[in-house]
Amino acid sequence: MTEFVSETKPIPYGNEIVYKMLADLNNLEKVKNLIPPGMEDLTFDSDSCSFSMSPVGKVRFYIVDRESPKTIKFAVDQAPMNANMWIQLKETGERETKMRLTIKAELNPFIKPMLSKPLQEGVNRLAYILANMQYETLG
Repeated sequence: MTEFVSETKPIPYGNEIVYKMLADLNNLEKVKNLIPPGMEDLTFDSDSCSFSMSPVGKVRFYIVDRESPKTIKFAVDQAPMNANMWIQLKETGERETKMRLTIKAELNPFIKPMLSKPLQEGVNRLAYILANMQYETLG
């Protein structure tokens, strides 16, 4: 498995608020305007998210485990490769949480050079998007 780890992103809210927002994928509605142009056909519900993206194709992530308030684990199906993802949260202050995403993907040697750069860029872009959600709207 090849591992792609995002940059660590600060979020100016406590981890309970951040976790509550990220553990319900319906909240992706709040960041639809930040979705990059290459990501199409975005659909989501509280437990899953699917999209199409070149050169990867159709991908669906679904939540398999929630460990409040620090980890959300995802499995992937409807994808051209076996993969999983998790979001790690660490509270570093009363009003600050650090977030990091990790994707592990089984890439065969022939497609690894073609997909490694887009997957690394994708995990960093997703971390940026999730760090810039409107957490204060959670109330």
